[in-house]
Amino acid sequence: MKRIIAVNSNCYHGYSIEEAIDGIAAAGFHYIELTATKGWTEHVFPDQSFQRLCRVKQRLQDKGLIPFSMSGHCNLMDTERIQDFIDNIHLAAFYGCEYIVSSIGEAHLEDKAVVSNEEVAKHIRALVPELEKNGLTLVLEVHGDHGTGKILKEIAQLVGSDRVAVAYDTANALFYGNVDLSEDLDASMDAIRYFHLKDKGGERTVWDFPALGKGWIDFPMIFDKLEQAGNDSPFSIEIEFTQAGSKNLEEVNQAVRDSAEYLKAHGFEL
Repeated sequence: MKRIIAVNSNCYHGYSIEEAIDGIAAAGFHYIELTATKGWTEHVFPDQSFQRLCRVKQRLQDKGLIPFSMSGHCNLMDTERIQDFIDNIHLAAFYGCEYIVSSIGEAHLEDKAVVSNEEVAKHIRALVPELEKNGLTLVLEVHGDHGTGKILKEIAQLVGSDRVAVAYDTANALFYGNVDLSEDLDASMDAIRYFHLKDKGGERTVWDFPALGKGWIDFPMIFDKLEQAGNDSPFSIEIEFTQAGSKNLEEVNQAVRDSAEYLKAHGFEL
């Protein structure tokens, strides 16, 4: 099945967007997920100069990389951060992206009571007009309090818009959700429109996310389920190493190359 296969520039956390673009292109990829996450990885960001953003766009074109999505993570439950996210929507549109990725954020009130899925959906529904105006789909990432595909499917259904769907992060579903991946995928498959392909090394609760094929996630099972379901959602590879981070730029480049070889060995075309 033909699908978009990209690399998340967040793999190059701590390195420049130019180094990310060069490494991803050199590994043979044609698509990139740009990262615009405030205070973490600001490879592109709304407060950068127009000249700077244009230079990144030109480098992407020169290297033959298509920025089809943007990692624009904000706490969507924090009303003070909503404008930040709208700025990211506009930035994603500037780069011609089709998708913007965000986790929902901590769904707690001031008294620490957990907000209902209906309340979460109400917050997200307010963003739909901006998504429509900019031609974007918001894919909600499996993360934190919303650590399963099943939970996010329910929220996406409550939002009730084709502009909102699920971004399934294969390692986060284990790290945060402690799920049976097979069962959770079955429960959420029809709402999934995007995948962060991320492997898991070490114990479940340890921050260890190596190159694809270097951990213990059963990717052949995942690929099988996708084929059976006819789900051709884009793949975006995410490698986050350990909490110590990568040793150097070459280690990141090698992990990206290793991930490319792993997918090609399983029949995928980059």
